[in-house]
Amino acid sequence: MSILARVVGLVVASPKVEELEGLRFALLQPLDARLDPRGRPVVAVDTVGAGEGQTVFTAAAGSARAARGLDGRPVDLAVVGIVDEIEMEDR
Repeated sequence: MSILARVVGLVVASPKVEELEGLRFALLQPLDARLDPRGRPVVAVDTVGAGEGQTVFTAAAGSARAARGLDGRPVDLAVVGIVDEIEMEDR
């Protein structure tokens, strides 16, 4: 499953398990179909270097671990793309 989210901050965790060393973590605010905030913020491994305020899409569970450099790591949510543009039909 993928979600759209906005990067609202970075998470710094000095002590962590060895498998997470060298990874960057982003604090994400999930978005609904109208790009309004939905639910509570979540933490994800950022594989693309997204910046604060950018809209991103994520991969979860096994799909997250298949992202670049995450194979075999204990990751459940990963930023896998930065959104350039969103086109939606009016409904």
